[in-house]
Amino acid sequence: MKSAKAASPSGGRTIGRNLLLVTCLCILASCAGGRPVVPSAATGWDFPVTPDHGASALPGATLPCGFPKHSKGHNASCPVAINVKVPALRNPHEPVAKIPGLHPDALQQAYGFPFGAMGMTVAIVVAYDDRRAEKDLARYRDEFGLGECSTQNGCFHQVNQRGETKKFPHFDKAWAQEVSLDLDMVSAVCPRCPLLVVDADSASIDDLGASVDTAVRLGARVVSNSYYADEWSGEASEDAHYHHPGVAITVSAGDRAQPYYPAASPYVTSVGGLTVTASGSAWNESAWQYGGQGCSRFEPRPSFQPDLCSSMRSTVDVAMVADPQTGVTMFSTQNGGWVVAGGTSVGAPILAAAYALSGHPAGPAFAYANPGDFRDVSPAGFDVATGLGSPVGVAGL
Repeated sequence: MKSAKAASPSGGRTIGRNLLLVTCLCILASCAGGRPVVPSAATGWDFPVTPDHGASALPGATLPCGFPKHSKGHNASCPVAINVKVPALRNPHEPVAKIPGLHPDALQQAYGFPFGAMGMTVAIVVAYDDRRAEKDLARYRDEFGLGECSTQNGCFHQVNQRGETKKFPHFDKAWAQEVSLDLDMVSAVCPRCPLLVVDADSASIDDLGASVDTAVRLGARVVSNSYYADEWSGEASEDAHYHHPGVAITVSAGDRAQPYYPAASPYVTSVGGLTVTASGSAWNESAWQYGGQGCSRFEPRPSFQPDLCSSMRSTVDVAMVADPQTGVTMFSTQNGGWVVAGGTSVGAPILAAAYALSGHPAGPAFAYANPGDFRDVSPAGFDVATGLGSPVGVAGL
């Protein structure tokens, strides 16, 4: 376990006592092919999940997104976990000091990000549509004094898979929680980054990948992707969607401590999971055991990556907060208001915002060439769970 020094939290935006509230045990897992789908009557989610699909099957936490029950092709789930041991605060104007979870100032302190700097546009790719995305984002930003980011002032844009502002896909309440988390996390790290949401037609890798292409075509040089799919033998055929030179593409590593796609693609910066806690003026980090990790079965090791998996790619490049027990603050109407969230969904948008602040989103090879700009996390050295470790500022991005 490593510690990183940070300024003491101040004012209402404090996490000391809030972290003590975050006490759930949340184990995340993914569906494996061939297992029967068991609907959950309690959730009413659009996509039922199998009993081993992590938090959704365990007391204390929920993993809203499951894999589609009836669909063609290879499909993704989103790895956002909601801590249900910390009750949702339904008052949207709750005093800041009473809102649990890691606030924006805590994230900025923990990772040494420059606050207030102007950043590039960050695109967020998600499945389906969230009709309340802009309103929920406005509540989060107003609560923490991050300034307006709206369609009206030109900061916020939402388009469909083809880049149109009409004919959006259907609303999905599970994936709506994902887009709320992603928008909140980018805003927390880079309040002055314009935001582009691209709604894929479905949770298929084909549609999500096509939406990445759309984001780049519309000018985004940073694209965040908080979703994961089981690996398959033909996954490399999808790599073209994630190969855009000069564009940083961040991806959640997934959950259940196994490798996933698109984290396995050599063209993305994959973000694994950490447990992050405050200890006085220091931050303690350790590998989160349920974060996606491991050696790809089908993607070869890129030349810039250490030889940890022999000839195959290790599917975690860097790691950031993911443990719902030490999770982040999120505002989502679908969750009932202010909640604590985790999962490797958290890290992809945070890292995307950091790339946008760096001014030179060069992708994973640049990070590997600058390992001194990352804080090593136990076990020492490059490893399958935490990769290079966590970023210290934006110099390595």
